[in-house]
Amino acid sequence: MAAPGANPVPRRRRPAVPARGVTALPARGSPAPPARHLSAMHIPIETYTLANGLRVTLSEDHSAPVVAVNLWYHVGSANERAGRTGFAHLFEHMLFQGSENVGSNEHFELVQRAGGTLNGSTWLDRTNYYETVPSNQLALALWLEADRMARLLPAMTQEKLDAQRDVVKNERRWSMDNQPYGTWWERLPALVYPPEHPFHHSLIGSMADLDAASLDDVRQFFATYYTPDNAVLTVAGDFDPQEARRLIDDLYGPIPRGAGKPPLPPMALPPTFGRTLRETVPDDVPVPRVFLACRIPPFGADEHYAAEVCATVLGTRQGSRLARALVREQQVASEAHAFTYDLPKGADVLVCDAVARPGVSAERLEAALTAEVERVRADGVTDAEVERALALIEASFTFGLQGAADRADQLSRFATYFGDPALANAQVDAYRAVTAERVNAFARAYLGEDNRAYLVYVPREPDAADDGAEAALAGVAA
Repeated sequence: MAAPGANPVPRRRRPAVPARGVTALPARGSPAPPARHLSAMHIPIETYTLANGLRVTLSEDHSAPVVAVNLWYHVGSANERAGRTGFAHLFEHMLFQGSENVGSNEHFELVQRAGGTLNGSTWLDRTNYYETVPSNQLALALWLEADRMARLLPAMTQEKLDAQRDVVKNERRWSMDNQPYGTWWERLPALVYPPEHPFHHSLIGSMADLDAASLDDVRQFFATYYTPDNAVLTVAGDFDPQEARRLIDDLYGPIPRGAGKPPLPPMALPPTFGRTLRETVPDDVPVPRVFLACRIPPFGADEHYAAEVCATVLGTRQGSRLARALVREQQVASEAHAFTYDLPKGADVLVCDAVARPGVSAERLEAALTAEVERVRADGVTDAEVERALALIEASFTFGLQGAADRADQLSRFATYFGDPALANAQVDAYRAVTAERVNAFARAYLGEDNRAYLVYVPREPDAADDGAEAALAGVAA
């Protein structure tokens, strides 16, 4: 489920309940998913691969005269090396600054003038770009994405790099440094993943690293990762498949494949933390906020189903355990949620998040949040709670697939992570197979004291200098 609150990368678009792993997806360490089981869903899907390695997914749907073009590059902050962090997110900005045939910001202008919408997003393990346009504008959207894949480098200048570095710095100031609790987006991964792990460092990257980056560094990053053999192209909506194939072959076929990208460092982690982790952050915040994170199997592992259902029972909407206990009954929190990151490599995390009511201490809020998590671990969940959770998950997932843009994004997700966009058709059945017994087994294994990490924000205490300044001002006023 999507994390609540502001996102440190505003272009990051996350569905309310993203697609989750299915039984047919690979367990930890499996090289490829086994055969799928039958599903009640039948989204039309056609796939093929160009000679240069570009994987293409087509999903035809004539219910509305719109078509979505969605391009996923299998690169995120996890692919960055020490001293060169922030490049994945920087490139999300750079790709809108023009190519050899498209001027700076003209990509936006052309799509919007044609009646379409567009954007991009960055995550730990992927970067994507997408357009939704009237059906008769498919050629434009495909050409724009192909043009910057093939012809961005000639238009990449020092001036553009400097400008986008400043944009990213301002984005960090706006969305993280100057937002209450905004730094949790980098503090929580740093707490739950060890320093050597690719998910440890901040998605937005180090500002010092970005300052030190040369134009050659940036060019090399693009040449390594922005290649057809490291990308998935999905077209969904109202289009003619034969015409789409012709356009894709003509526009993307001549682009040469890359030289290959370096492998990720080892991603495997023990199943649990093995202890309780903790970080307390005094900050300029009005009330305390507590994050409780547990390490769980990765997206795609069989147990991830149960984790998602457990997170929904704990913290999705007003009928959840946390909302009922912390917000309505005990009235120690103004809001409470639970969600997962849905990371397919190494290990994922389940996060419970609660914001205190005025006058409630961090200690009291933490104790109440921990008690609810412990109650699920010790006593389990009921069949009725699982049924409610499954209804919410299924409704959100299936409703999201009705729109061309979200459908294209989900198909790109499965194609990128598991090599098979048709796995989307197995999701609903896989969720329906989750029982209270499976959720309870998950909770006993992963929600214990040896697998909890606490990130606690508390209001900063005024120091003596602040008190002295206030007294001086009071004297002047008198």
